[in-house]
Amino acid sequence: MIIAAVTSAESTLRTSFEWGRIQAPSDWLLPLAVSAAVLAYVWFMYRRDSAELSAPVGVLLTGLRMAAFVGLLVVYLEPQWRNERDQIYNSRVLLLADTSLSMGLVDHDSSPVPAEPSRGQKVIAALSQGGLLKALRAKHDVVLVRFDSDSGRVVSLEKLPAAADDGQTAETGDAQVMDESQWQQALAPRGPETRLGQALRQLISEEQAAPVAGVVVFTDGGHNAGIEPAAAVGLAREAGIAIYPVGIGSLEQPVNVRVSDFVAPARAYPGDSYTATGYIQAQGLAGKVVNLELYSRDAASGPAPGPGQAGQLEDSQELVLGGDGEVVPVTFTLTPSVVGRRTLRLRVAAPAEDRHTGDNQQEVDIEVVDRKSRVLLFAGGPSREYQFLRNQLRRDRDVEVDVLLQTGSQGISQDAHQILGEFPLQPEELFAYDCIVAFDPDWRRLSQAQQELVQRWVGDHAGGLIVVAGPIYTDQWAQDPAMSRIRTLYPVEFERRFSLLDDARYGSSEPWPIEFSRDGLEAEFLWLEESAPASSRAWQEFDGVFGHYAVRGPKPAATVYGRFSDPQSAAGSQQPVYLAGGFFGSGRVFYLGSGEMWRLRAHDEAWFERFYTKLIRHVTQGRLLRGSTRGVLLVERDRYLLGGTVDVRAQLSDARLEPLELPAVTLEVTSPDGLRDTLPLSADPQRAGNYRGQFTVRKEGVYQLELPVPESQERLARRIQVKVPDLERENPQRNDALLSELAGKTGGIYYVGLESALGKDLSGGPLVERLPDKSRTVTLTAIPTRLWDNPWTLLLLSGVLCLEWLVRRLVKLA
Repeated sequence: MIIAAVTSAESTLRTSFEWGRIQAPSDWLLPLAVSAAVLAYVWFMYRRDSAELSAPVGVLLTGLRMAAFVGLLVVYLEPQWRNERDQIYNSRVLLLADTSLSMGLVDHDSSPVPAEPSRGQKVIAALSQGGLLKALRAKHDVVLVRFDSDSGRVVSLEKLPAAADDGQTAETGDAQVMDESQWQQALAPRGPETRLGQALRQLISEEQAAPVAGVVVFTDGGHNAGIEPAAAVGLAREAGIAIYPVGIGSLEQPVNVRVSDFVAPARAYPGDSYTATGYIQAQGLAGKVVNLELYSRDAASGPAPGPGQAGQLEDSQELVLGGDGEVVPVTFTLTPSVVGRRTLRLRVAAPAEDRHTGDNQQEVDIEVVDRKSRVLLFAGGPSREYQFLRNQLRRDRDVEVDVLLQTGSQGISQDAHQILGEFPLQPEELFAYDCIVAFDPDWRRLSQAQQELVQRWVGDHAGGLIVVAGPIYTDQWAQDPAMSRIRTLYPVEFERRFSLLDDARYGSSEPWPIEFSRDGLEAEFLWLEESAPASSRAWQEFDGVFGHYAVRGPKPAATVYGRFSDPQSAAGSQQPVYLAGGFFGSGRVFYLGSGEMWRLRAHDEAWFERFYTKLIRHVTQGRLLRGSTRGVLLVERDRYLLGGTVDVRAQLSDARLEPLELPAVTLEVTSPDGLRDTLPLSADPQRAGNYRGQFTVRKEGVYQLELPVPESQERLARRIQVKVPDLERENPQRNDALLSELAGKTGGIYYVGLESALGKDLSGGPLVERLPDKSRTVTLTAIPTRLWDNPWTLLLLSGVLCLEWLVRRLVKLA
């Protein structure tokens, strides 16, 4: 977010006169001598020719001819006016703020109770509330850049006028740069990696031509990805730019034991066993034995209860803690007997040495259902993707799969529970399905009533729709004006083409891997393995896909999870969308650019099964949550990284079960520290009864979302888990060695903590005093303006000669 982008360079203009052919006094001798001889000759000739004329006429003719030769002499000497401008380039200070997720941690060196604020909040306070920016702008331009896994400019500010020193420009002070919400948004910890070396090198490379007084880096020094900082050190030394790191955070990792993760299946069945796995990580407690307790309670009971009210104790185990940072898994096997939504709570009884008790437990919800999921496979033809998924679902005892193969003839044999001859015509037939997987179907064969029925099933009844583009029918129906209802369901925008020869099918002669976005990497329903790193490695092993259906791009509210990586297929700066998803009303729709996930089987058959199993569960979450007749509360996923944005949607009905018509409803958000806040959900103008809002998660732990349904006693509830990725948690302590090296090798100074750099009042202190004023003045010389370039010069000389000729004619002088 760039709030301002201004550059300052004061200038003064000077104009000087000079003779172009005169470089030294001796250069005057030849032109003056020649001129004197010519003028003498002219005087002699006119004295002889005008002997019979009157004296005034003779003098006039002699003067005109001499004036012409003097004018030629002046032109020969090249009189010119040269403009010189003194350009003053202000000194620049570059501020680099770390916005990786480790900056969201709270340090607790001396107390078991975490102290506020977090590392990132300290930096925000120094920039927004202290006098640092104003002190710097007294002598320098200031550029603020954030960095984590990438980098971006936040604000560029010019040097304050001299009057600012007398307090006359208070309105341009730091508090007016951005308001508090903008500071929080711009510098909120969000990145899953810290690319310190890359950020420094990029910034120095961009700014090395400017008079840079120094680079001030606010960071904990947790470099864990990208090029090494040593590469930036070399560039800084070449450019003569000093680096002034300000170390944020604790030097020591506190003694701690925590539940780093807790996972359980989204769905279970009465009488069938399932496993819930907790991951325990410790620091400074290797070999210690702790007790783990697993509780369960009805999810409808709301947030986690207080001490002594944890719910029903299901199981307990003793665990020997591993070495520093080692994650030890522990598995519990449960057999549910009661249908409904349950909350599982895993708690570790931490030893007395534990410095942070806020991460000693985690919760996860599980839905116990007594019915199988019903899936309809709707295919334009028997593609490989369709066949492999049909066989997989047929073997799954938790799924009933029906098929509708549009190219199939009457009486065909398909391994399914039921073979449909046509798409469902009645609501009760379609609404019985939890999910439809559409493999390049010919939607044109559905009537308008059936298309409207599909819309209602997804939007009003939380149906899950997976749509797979293909080379046969997608381009045909996507260009048909009568298919507007179906197009509105898709999370992507289709191109409009004017020729039948111009289609959007794209194929390559070699496979190209899927390029996942940050949302794609974080989306657990796309993980091929149990953890994000293992899943990322699995996707990297996957050779990729050969083609895709080219669309214009994602719809505004859609989420892009992956793109086709072939550079030849790029449209502008963006690669084509391959995986995308989004809400439609209370239902979810997921788009695949081609039916090639079956190629995962070449690496591991389990990958293909996990991909579709998790994807089907993801899009059918709305069906699982429809425990209330008055509405459903939806979020994109159950787990978020610290600093992520949660998109909340709700579909609500009034007492008559008609779509609720209110301008907004209020969501109650309880953060992990127990603080409760409210979030307004605004009505969707495109769809009655639908409401939407967003908020950013800034604390690690469990967030409880509750929505009181207007005109009723019901409360819809969801729970989300917020965590810091392992890469940012492995070494969160302040890296003094690296930061000292950055300062020492570039001529800067390393400051430990904000107070040592800025003083207790955060007004700049020693740091501002150490940054030299490197403003410089550059004289810029413009191309000189010559007398001969002026058309009046030629006109004047021509006029003199013409006047002489006219007088000679009048006096009849040959």
